[in-house]
Amino acid sequence: MGTDSAEVRQPVMADVAKLAGVSHQTVSRVLNGAPHVRPDTRERVLAAIRELDYRPNSAARALVTKRSQTLGVVSFDSTLYGPASMLDGIEQAARSAGYFVSVASLRSLDSRSVQEAVDRLRDQGVEGVVVIAPQISAVSSVARLSSSVPVVAVGSGRQSRVPTVSVDNRLGAAEATRHLLDLGHETVHHVAGPGGWLESQDREGGWRQTLEAAGATAPEVRSGDWSARSGYQAGLRLAGESGVSAVFCANDHMALGLLRAMHEAGRAVPGEVSVVGFDDVHEAAYFTPPLTTVRQDFAELGRRALELLVDQVSGAASSGAREHALISPELVLRRSSGPARRR
Repeated sequence: MGTDSAEVRQPVMADVAKLAGVSHQTVSRVLNGAPHVRPDTRERVLAAIRELDYRPNSAARALVTKRSQTLGVVSFDSTLYGPASMLDGIEQAARSAGYFVSVASLRSLDSRSVQEAVDRLRDQGVEGVVVIAPQISAVSSVARLSSSVPVVAVGSGRQSRVPTVSVDNRLGAAEATRHLLDLGHETVHHVAGPGGWLESQDREGGWRQTLEAAGATAPEVRSGDWSARSGYQAGLRLAGESGVSAVFCANDHMALGLLRAMHEAGRAVPGEVSVVGFDDVHEAAYFTPPLTTVRQDFAELGRRALELLVDQVSGAASSGAREHALISPELVLRRSSGPARRR
């Protein structure tokens, strides 16, 4: 019983060129995204690639072009909505730009761990590294980095010594607080995130600054840990205070816990207490009541981070440039916030 030992030959670039009726160089230009290729020619080449199921040899291309088309990302605690959404935004932007992404996920963002992660990514031939650095300790870790590849920090505000992209958390908190004051509430209580996070500091800062500008007294801050459980515990304490009519929570999960606490205490939302969150998680529109919150544009954050990194990789950014890009958030009005009761 005979067997055919001949291997199925994988298509090569010459096969694509022959089917498309173009030169080998034209196929190469299309694959590398080079300009000055006529649209109809580009489409013929792409159609031939699809028909032959041609897959470029990325390793061979890297040897020729000295480009791996791979970017590294150092991430932390991707179970939390903010860091996970930042990572997703970066991956989506990289894919659209034709880059692969290699992720190093860390349990802590101390200097040694971050440096080791960057070194591992460099060993993989990445062209640049994005560090998701939402904690104060991470900012100092990035500042101490020793790396021959470009680095961009995400979520670290303006405190980083490398180019950064962040959501303007202070502005978002200010808009949330101003919204509640405009509804007639005399002041706004705040459930803050954990102290080691830059987002917590900026959101508390925006809240406090807005109250001061309005001549309103800033109540005692209640601290949480981003979890619904901590929001619930803060809500139980606030529900027992008769003067509480408006609460701004530093994230939506804590707002969810606070809503339950208010419900259990018989405090109607928004009839007696108005609540505003931050993030606009996918479930926020389905809370009871639907949550007024501050939406972060993570897709834009990822796009800007990639843009900064690619500019450095390509040499388009000036040497020593320290651009700090801030993405404006958006206040999303739903039914958890309403006019203050008249006394």
